[in-house]
Amino acid sequence: MSNRKWTFILIPVFLLFAWLLFQFTLSSFQIHQFAELLKTVSPKDGVSATKVVLISQELDNYYWRSIEQGARKEAEQYGMRLDYIGPDRINPSEQVKLLDKAIASKADAILVQGINDPEYRRLIDKAAGLGIPVITIDTDEPDSRRLAYVGTDNEGAGKRMGALLAKASGERGDIGVMISSERVENQRLRLAGFRSVIGRYPKLRIVEIRSSNISRLQAAQQAQNMLTRYPQIRFMVGFSALDGLGILEASERRGARNLQIFAFDDMAETLKAIRDCKIELTIVQQPEEMGAKSIKLLNDYLKGNTPQELTYTRIYEMHADTPDNMTGDDRR
Repeated sequence: MSNRKWTFILIPVFLLFAWLLFQFTLSSFQIHQFAELLKTVSPKDGVSATKVVLISQELDNYYWRSIEQGARKEAEQYGMRLDYIGPDRINPSEQVKLLDKAIASKADAILVQGINDPEYRRLIDKAAGLGIPVITIDTDEPDSRRLAYVGTDNEGAGKRMGALLAKASGERGDIGVMISSERVENQRLRLAGFRSVIGRYPKLRIVEIRSSNISRLQAAQQAQNMLTRYPQIRFMVGFSALDGLGILEASERRGARNLQIFAFDDMAETLKAIRDCKIELTIVQQPEEMGAKSIKLLNDYLKGNTPQELTYTRIYEMHADTPDNMTGDDRR
């Protein structure tokens, strides 16, 4: 009687155990099937096949956010995953560290700004040696093993600014120049191009060059110091986005009504100042185009195509009489 009693007790336990084992096996099989399904999902279904890291010069700078926007839109078309990183403030040493981390994270491709630094070039070469293509964007690093450069011809942009100022000035007068930082390669290139043109005119003279450190406040302070020291300045040039607005603030404080200001980039306040005839003109770059073309070039490369080494994006100048509805190709 005792054995029969135990039998009746054990049978339900055994059946429960068998049912649980069956459910576990079924769940494991379903999970395995789901995992296999994920492996076969195409990039268009939302799974990124390629991890691209974009390292900016300054994380929340509007210009770099525009580059990110262009790159992200294009990356979505190809099913790529874009990771956007950068220092909180301009810091070339931090850019070097971030590049090192991107390589260590086994990124499939990296987009970086050139900074003309030996350690940076070494890391780009290291990435290339590991099979990670690196595209420089906005500013080139030509002595490295970077795959290609996409961005403004910065020296050419500086020459264009020089030609515009020479024409507006009648080829004579004293000039003050503002750059964002002496450490930024694109600023050095623009300044070099500008000097090469201004140097052709004996009656045009650059009296001083100062740095704003990518700060509108500092741009205004440095411009005011220049105008105080050289009240005869009639032309001032800013080679980064905040410089023109800083110069305008300084000129209004000083009451420098005859000062002609030449700016860079198309911030909303800069365009308004041009329409109000407070800034003479600005040279406009195409940051979204830089981001988009970099990703397209990368996608072509990953498909086996050899990219061209240099892809220069458009620039154009905007004056007070430039129609708002004209395209970048038409604005002159």
